Amino acid sequence: MGSTTESSFYGATKNPHDLERVPGGSSGGSAAAVAGGIAIAALGSDTGGSIRQPAAYCGCVGMKPTYGRVSRFGLGAYASSLDQIGPITQNVEDAAILYDAIASHDEKDSTCSTLELASITENLDVDRKLTIAVIDNYIAEASQEIQDAYAQTVKKLEEAGHTIVHKNMANTKYDIATYYIVATAEATTNLARYDGIRYGKRVEGANLEETFRNTRAQFGDEVKRRIMLGNFVLSAGYYDAYYVKAQKVRHLIKDEFNKIFEEADLILSPVAPTVAPKIGSSQDPLEMYKSDMYTIAINLAGLPALSLPVAKNDEGMPIGLQLIGKAFNEQALFDGALSLEKAVNYTK
Repeated sequence: MGSTTESSFYGATKNPHDLERVPGGSSGGSAAAVAGGIAIAALGSDTGGSIRQPAAYCGCVGMKPTYGRVSRFGLGAYASSLDQIGPITQNVEDAAILYDAIASHDEKDSTCSTLELASITENLDVDRKLTIAVIDNYIAEASQEIQDAYAQTVKKLEEAGHTIVHKNMANTKYDIATYYIVATAEATTNLARYDGIRYGKRVEGANLEETFRNTRAQFGDEVKRRIMLGNFVLSAGYYDAYYVKAQKVRHLIKDEFNKIFEEADLILSPVAPTVAPKIGSSQDPLEMYKSDMYTIAINLAGLPALSLPVAKNDEGMPIGLQLIGKAFNEQALFDGALSLEKAVNYTK
């Protein structure tokens, strides 16, 4: 769990672009493997940005499909209404190929969509002209180098023939609180099954108490933090005040996206407020949560999004931006991403 892949039982994963920096998380291992040339492509799970943020930190392409487009069967559930499987690759076309391979209806996942699928790869159109929304107030909290890369990318999209419309979003200040209430509540419920008796790894002990202690005492700090938070928001007296209210705000967030999509095909957004931080620099959990500020709303709304590298900073670290699409319109998302990839001509 987490946005840095430092909380693993096996220690921190390192970013191939700078071994002193994190690769992002929680699918940081997948992104690091692709960026480091260990794998041509990888799968990741995206609950609040866990595909897109590592891809941005590592200079890869990371794609989160519409909720329900790819089966979750076989995935260790974290937050069931947010989780989605997607590809991490070297380029947009490879992401489309892998997406085509994994997107289908699956009767073993009750949330899986039954809508018909057409091949994305066979219909890719780099010359398709789209209307892309730029959220002006969305980038204010990003670092200056992210803002500069964002502005340059908007110019390149215009030069490529796309129409840019300027919008604002009012509910962004509620994204982090809403996400961490919903996600931790669902995580607490899902992780309750890992009792070491009927489900999950069992570590034997001399007696029942020792077995419990051996099985459950080695959770990392971040895992413990999220389990405790989830139990709190679901507890008597707080359920209505937090969980129910968060679900109502979630609908408002989705409605706001839908309003923008009445005038736009895609939305351009940062992926993270900074480039990949140094290992050990994210000691404050709140700071780590803030690194998800640009990705979590997409999961709350169930929308597809694709992160791709657009530039490097002065230290040679990748800067990624994301395109957000309408639900179940992955074709427009991939077409726009392919056009953007060509326009920025990113050099690895």
